[in-house]
Amino acid sequence: MAEAASGIFAAFARIPDVAIDGPAALDAQLRAASSPFIVRGLVGDWPLVQAGKRSAREARDYIVRRRRDRPFTVSVGEPGSDGRLFYNDAMAMNFRMMRAKLPEIFAKIDELGDTGPPIYLASIDLHDYFDGLHEANHLDLGDRVTLDSIWMGTRTRIAAHNDIPDNLACVAVGRRRFTLFPHEQFRNLYLGPIDNTPAGRAVSMVDFHDPDFAQHPRFADALRHAEVAELEAGDALYIPAMWWHHVEGLDPFNVLVNYWWRETPRWLGQPQDALNHALLAIRDLPADQKARWRDLFDYYVFGNDDAVTAHIPEAGRSILAPLTPESAGRIRSFLLRQLSQ
Repeated sequence: MAEAASGIFAAFARIPDVAIDGPAALDAQLRAASSPFIVRGLVGDWPLVQAGKRSAREARDYIVRRRRDRPFTVSVGEPGSDGRLFYNDAMAMNFRMMRAKLPEIFAKIDELGDTGPPIYLASIDLHDYFDGLHEANHLDLGDRVTLDSIWMGTRTRIAAHNDIPDNLACVAVGRRRFTLFPHEQFRNLYLGPIDNTPAGRAVSMVDFHDPDFAQHPRFADALRHAEVAELEAGDALYIPAMWWHHVEGLDPFNVLVNYWWRETPRWLGQPQDALNHALLAIRDLPADQKARWRDLFDYYVFGNDDAVTAHIPEAGRSILAPLTPESAGRIRSFLLRQLSQ
């Protein structure tokens, strides 16, 4: 099945490579980019990358020596799942979440070899779970306030999903394949639930290794917009905010380090929370009422031009004025009071 899938991916457009010479050039490229790009060898000098090129075991030893002595959350999939961490037929997860010390997890990977179930440590905070790993394997991203995570595991397939922040994904050990789609392709990806999800974001229900075009006919349209990145250890991929990406760990042991950041202030709310609240408050209203609320959202949120406030004295515009940490805090407090009633 994996070999057939590789043939499918080979037909897709390739994400372009960009040459980067130093942190300033990377910063400029990130600020100018509106679509994905690859930087080959961007983190090739990391000690972790060098250890992994010598052997997967040496990479694991390097990581273990820098871990903190605390349990890690690990996902253990089903044998015979082709590495796919997804739903089962009952729409429950086809993997178990467990807690164990990192040496125990790596020992199990060694014991099972390449024939065991998928084992995956997802989005582990580099600062909370390790000492010195981030400092020795660090990418200068200027003044961006980043969330720095490490992802480790065996051969895995993670369903297409998107993330709210921008993302710079750096392959440290093994090889990864990313299949990306522009943000507007969500209608053609057949998204699953937004609350019952494998990892917090809605995912495509399509099996990329064996797509069922009878059940998911619009997926053929999505594929016409697909772009693929095949990354070696040391390579990095920029994924703009809200771009959909299907991720595969192609080797028996794979490590990814990624940096997330938002260009908006941290005190702003999360858009996903607004969507969830709209489902609660608006989606099931009568059609005529929904249409009226759509007009109000266009006026206050999506349009948000000068006509909204020009007739209100500037000192009295309250939360209709550009938000500040203080006015954002007032909105958050008001919503908490309303939702708790």
